[in-house]
Amino acid sequence: MLTDTHCHLDFDWFDEDREQVIERAREAGLQRLLNPGISVQSSQKGIRLAEAFREVFAAAGVHPNDGSSWDNNSLSSLRELATHPKVIAIGEIGLDYYRKRTPRELQKYIFLEQLELAAELNLPVVIHCREAMRDMLEILSKWHVDLEKNQPELFEFPGVLHSFSGNASEADSVRSLNFLVGITGPVTFQKAVELQDLVIRLPLNSLLVETDAPFLTPHPYRGKRNEPARVKLVVEKVAELRQATYNTITETTAENAANLFGW
Repeated sequence: MLTDTHCHLDFDWFDEDREQVIERAREAGLQRLLNPGISVQSSQKGIRLAEAFREVFAAAGVHPNDGSSWDNNSLSSLRELATHPKVIAIGEIGLDYYRKRTPRELQKYIFLEQLELAAELNLPVVIHCREAMRDMLEILSKWHVDLEKNQPELFEFPGVLHSFSGNASEADSVRSLNFLVGITGPVTFQKAVELQDLVIRLPLNSLLVETDAPFLTPHPYRGKRNEPARVKLVVEKVAELRQATYNTITETTAENAANLFGW
């Protein structure tokens, strides 16, 4: 069961051929796709896609770079959206100190509000972290301690750090909190030696495969729009690096995703 645990099919990049993109994903063997929201409106669009296509599931959340969209109604709106049967996570949430589109303190506030919502609803989180790993780990560590007392199931499978770009030490810290590590197209890039070494080093049961479509297109299509069918190229590279079969990587990452999302 091939999965893409992170793609943004609701983005306008796909407006002209969305159905064809999903059909190509089916032809590639994908049976599960997760569409995380980046705002309340985006989350609503993701849910509509999940209603229209059996393979698509949704996550509801506000991305740190869309923090300007947060208002007094955002949390209650996300809470309501998360009751939909095909919403299986809170996300895409997190911290981004690279883009600087949202003040850091506001990012942290929005992130904490959504982490608390995830704990309240017993849903895993899909996390974006860019150049903010120190603050991220501090926040997640405190959240994870509270989960052990109040949400033991979520404590075991709390979420994924999507498109992981940290170092080996940071990966160990993430794994110590039971988080999975999302691997995207850059693992196929020739110069991504640190990421490739990390994929070899990490236990296979800690990995998910993703596209982040329309972004992070793998080699040899780098520079073009990404789409879920190209998650196969990520799987092939992980299999090559780990000297494993394609089916082994496909089956294990699909099992990891099922354990996390319950789909």
